[in-house]
Amino acid sequence: MGALLALTSAVLYGIADFAGGLLSRRASFVTVALAGQAGGFLVLLAVAPFVPGDPTGGDLAWSALSGVGTGLAMVFLYRGLSRGAMSVVVPVTAVGGLALPVLVGIALLGDRPSPLGIAGMVLAVPALWLVSWSPGRTKAAGSVDGLVAGLGVAVQYLALAQAGPESGIWPVVAGRLAAVLAILPWYRRDTRPPVGAWLIGVCAALALVAYLLATRLQLVSIAVVLSSLYPAIPVLLGLTVLREKLTWARAAGLFGAAAATALITLAP
Repeated sequence: MGALLALTSAVLYGIADFAGGLLSRRASFVTVALAGQAGGFLVLLAVAPFVPGDPTGGDLAWSALSGVGTGLAMVFLYRGLSRGAMSVVVPVTAVGGLALPVLVGIALLGDRPSPLGIAGMVLAVPALWLVSWSPGRTKAAGSVDGLVAGLGVAVQYLALAQAGPESGIWPVVAGRLAAVLAILPWYRRDTRPPVGAWLIGVCAALALVAYLLATRLQLVSIAVVLSSLYPAIPVLLGLTVLREKLTWARAAGLFGAAAATALITLAP
């Protein structure tokens, strides 16, 4: 069940990133990021009282740190996408957001994946790179954006996983509020958010709820790896919706991502 929840998180995050990337090319990337986090906050705030949960101060502190990571990740991810450096930003963000939590989980949190799980983790890194890489000129700014966004994603995943199981979904609610506050310094009041940005934020917030529940049933490192397979979703949507060309690199990456998923889910 934990693996299924983590994969659900990946699907929801992938849909949100695909739509957010398209919107950030037509509207201010900061406005898209802010509206998305605000939308997720408002919806989950209305739902959270109906989900059993009693968070402690420590839970909320970890949640706030996770939200700061989210805000940082969204601003720099959308900035990179708005500059047209998707082939740089997405793989760097995905690999950075995956590698750091896995290393911390194994080195500091005591995660001990099985040999099959470790094989899946190792395979997931090049698979994520290939699935979102495309040939062509790259931009240095895109590399920096991707690195910062990847760090934000890593903080988001690691901090959120520290919230206790008795806290319900309140950690995600608190994290959305912290994300809004983290993004506000970049916001210009003369820009109006596109309507779709609110829906994207709700989708991303639900992705984090699925990830949070997955960490309560699965090793953090495993949940991070499966949730981090989200770049495969924009690629698949690009192929089917936007009629993009399937390159050999993306085909190999999709195959690698499927193989990594199988290894991890089959691991004892």
